[in-house]
Amino acid sequence: MSSYDLCVIGSSWGGLQALDVILGALPSSFGIAIAIVQHRSAGAPDSGLPAYYEDRTELEVRSVEDKDDIEPGHVYIAPPDYHLLVEPGWFSLSVDAAVQFSRPSIDVLFESAADTYGARTIGILLTGANADGVAGLKRIRDVGGMTLVQDPDTAERRTMPEAAIAAGAAREVLGLDEIAATLTRLGGAG
Repeated sequence: MSSYDLCVIGSSWGGLQALDVILGALPSSFGIAIAIVQHRSAGAPDSGLPAYYEDRTELEVRSVEDKDDIEPGHVYIAPPDYHLLVEPGWFSLSVDAAVQFSRPSIDVLFESAADTYGARTIGILLTGANADGVAGLKRIRDVGGMTLVQDPDTAERRTMPEAAIAAGAAREVLGLDEIAATLTRLGGAG
């Protein structure tokens, strides 16, 4: 049994490959729900990312629809051009203004997860070329959640992980394989 209810992951430039490593390493017994914001264009096909990852992980992957229940061992991906918010036991979608030039915004997901699940939240910030996610990751850390940041030396774009480290938002700075192993352990599957 895990001490965590939800893992939120944010990534931008280079995130497809980073997520591939992490999701591909998680066993079918992984016991935490995962919600992902991957920056992409507003016109991207909604089914593209879930279809891509379905063949790369043992977990069920799907694009979030408004009011979807949060189920352990499932991977939920924010649809293009919608903010993804966490409510107690379910997700909601919003078309509020872009944050850090992004919709979906990593900060919006992370902050709502911290506000809803507090210390039972894991936040992971990966490669990216802006600072979206830093404030949200810091909020997760401030409420007692676990915060992991990709080692900038392993990131395709260093800006996002370096900003998180500089802001004091990271409990641990790890390579992708180490993030996957830590997540597996925290998810009660390792």
